[in-house]
Amino acid sequence: MKKFNFSNPFIRFSDWFESLSLHKKAYAILGIVSSLILLCMVAVCIPLHYLLGSLPSTDSLENYTPSLTTYVYDINDTMVSEFSVEKRAYLNLDRIPENLQHALVAMEDQQFYNHPGISVRGIFRSVVSNVMRGRKAQGGSTITQQLSRGIFLTAEKTIIRKIKEILLAFHIERKFSKQEILTLYLNQIYLGGGVYGVQSAAKHYFGKNVDELSLAECAMLVGLIPSPERYSPFKNPDSAKQRRKIVLDQMVSFSQRKKDKDDKTPNYSAITKEAADLAAEEPFATEPDAKGNSHGAYFVEHVRQQLKTLGFSDDQIYKGGYKVYTTLDINMQKVAEEVMEKYLSKYDEAVAQMPKPAPEKIIDENGVEQEAPAPSTAPVQGAFIILDNKTGGIRCLVGGRNFKDSKFNRALQARRQPGSTFKPFVWMAALMNGYTPASIVDDSPMAYYFDGRDWRLLEGATDQYSIDLAVAPFVGNPEFKIWVPNNFDGKSRGPITARRALEASRNLASIYLVTRVGPTSVVDVAHQAGIDPKRFLNPVPSIGLGTSLVTPMEMTTAFSTFANGGIHVEPFAIAKVVDSQGRVVYENYPEETESFSPQLSYVLVNMMKGVVQRGTGVRASVLKRPLAGKTGTSQDSKDMWFIGMTPDLTAGAWMGYDDQIMMSKQDWTGGSTVLPWWTEIMSSVFKDMPVRDFTVPDGITFVTIDQDSGKLALPTCKKKLLEAFVAGTEPHEFCDVEH
Repeated sequence: MKKFNFSNPFIRFSDWFESLSLHKKAYAILGIVSSLILLCMVAVCIPLHYLLGSLPSTDSLENYTPSLTTYVYDINDTMVSEFSVEKRAYLNLDRIPENLQHALVAMEDQQFYNHPGISVRGIFRSVVSNVMRGRKAQGGSTITQQLSRGIFLTAEKTIIRKIKEILLAFHIERKFSKQEILTLYLNQIYLGGGVYGVQSAAKHYFGKNVDELSLAECAMLVGLIPSPERYSPFKNPDSAKQRRKIVLDQMVSFSQRKKDKDDKTPNYSAITKEAADLAAEEPFATEPDAKGNSHGAYFVEHVRQQLKTLGFSDDQIYKGGYKVYTTLDINMQKVAEEVMEKYLSKYDEAVAQMPKPAPEKIIDENGVEQEAPAPSTAPVQGAFIILDNKTGGIRCLVGGRNFKDSKFNRALQARRQPGSTFKPFVWMAALMNGYTPASIVDDSPMAYYFDGRDWRLLEGATDQYSIDLAVAPFVGNPEFKIWVPNNFDGKSRGPITARRALEASRNLASIYLVTRVGPTSVVDVAHQAGIDPKRFLNPVPSIGLGTSLVTPMEMTTAFSTFANGGIHVEPFAIAKVVDSQGRVVYENYPEETESFSPQLSYVLVNMMKGVVQRGTGVRASVLKRPLAGKTGTSQDSKDMWFIGMTPDLTAGAWMGYDDQIMMSKQDWTGGSTVLPWWTEIMSSVFKDMPVRDFTVPDGITFVTIDQDSGKLALPTCKKKLLEAFVAGTEPHEFCDVEH
């Protein structure tokens, strides 16, 4: 026998084999076959081992939580917005209608309840179809394969991915029941429009919950599965209708099939040809239902920021499937946004029609005359807030005219001068220092000078002539600062009751009170009422004119404290948060702080009712209900305000330009600019609310006084008023004024 020479390539294998004896040939053939089998096994096992090792663990499916949409609800449980990466809601199978399950199995995988994860017949049919058409035309994937692909694998179309898909399907079938697989599938399938799962799809396409869907709607949802964009009723209504008809026909066929004794498919209710034909003609929406999603954008963004402050991560907010129950009343919100926009648009139109002033000239730092910058052409802006006095709940929050154009929330972030709306803090400080509504205050001319440390009153300068004489030597001297305040009408009324001074918004009377009680007392009152304690308020005589910067929310909160009998409650937006399992993970419990006595608060509110009845806020009296409030205009008319309150609600309105230029239409009190749209909004808000007056606390005495003298009225007094006093502070002298 010749030896096979491996080193010599010229010795042929056949020669070597022919030289072997018969039994050695048999051994040789056996060895060669064994080697080939071993090589084939290695060739198959190594890639298979690699594939198995690279497969994701299906253990994660046991605790699988898909990315779920977080929904935001108003106080009436109306959904107003959502936070999501993928719009998705998770439901148990018993909440998904039988027709939808029937349509899915009939259309996507008729042997779903009988196969072990793959359908050999389906794969063979797919291969034949694809070969005959010369392209990938038919998938042949079971529901389980689609689930494994959708959760664990990429969208690449390769043989390796297909093998992985099949192996994962076997794993999933081994670990989970058919009902669990179907539940996962129906909650994670992508159905177009950025929505995942049948619940979110039902909301998106039909504006209803999935358990409310009709037979036609169930068929249309299942028809979306192969190509959600192609069969979308919003993008291709004709294709959607044709696809729905195909699904309905398939359901009829599936209902009529003969079921053998080993078939584990549930006994779905039969779909008759007549029912399918009726469903095929059912009309459907061809445009998304945007109801509830276009209002409250500033409030919703505030809620999102509050969730982060409470410790919720971005993943929890956008993927956690929480239900966030808020204090918003979407009906109030809609009215506020629409009415404010209507009035501010009219204001812009009126300003555009006004004659343009000649360009101003200014002298720059080099002494060269320059043209002053042109006024801003940006639209006027506004903010509006409604608070629940008892709880602090934010019922309405408008942070600007258009959230898409500007995310800046003027209700919460804009620091503006409150003007005369700041005066109630002065009057409360006065009440706390022994003043009453009938106390006489001085609304006379005055002047102040700055001594380097503090502002001091110029003694003896009590009329305009003496003031002019006193300040004349110092005019133009940069080292000697003079401040000569005035009323908005340029007039003074002399001695006047504290009530009438507040109703008429007298600046000089406010400064008089500030100098008597001390600016720091006014600052303390403002902080106790609701102005942020960290907010610096300059304790100077002008503080009563609203020269410090505050936000509309702070001012509205402070007024709410007065309306709530002196009880301060921090405003809040989120009532509670519920997780995807229905567990309450956060609930707000407002903390109350007694800032002022109920008696002094009532007296102040009673005085502020006069602002609406007889004073600068009289336009609001058309609402014909007990209402207290205060108008306000800042220096140079850059800010217009009105804040009004009832026993239940406090509403604050502001308007001005973002770049803080002067308002073009002069309104020295805010009563003719802001108050009209505040009143129109609140007329709608109050429409279905009972009329209630502020509760009179114990320790309040009512006496009839003369409005001019502040003393007890006589029959001869022409201007009488039933005034409220803290018991023991009421006047005891009768009027001595000759009317």
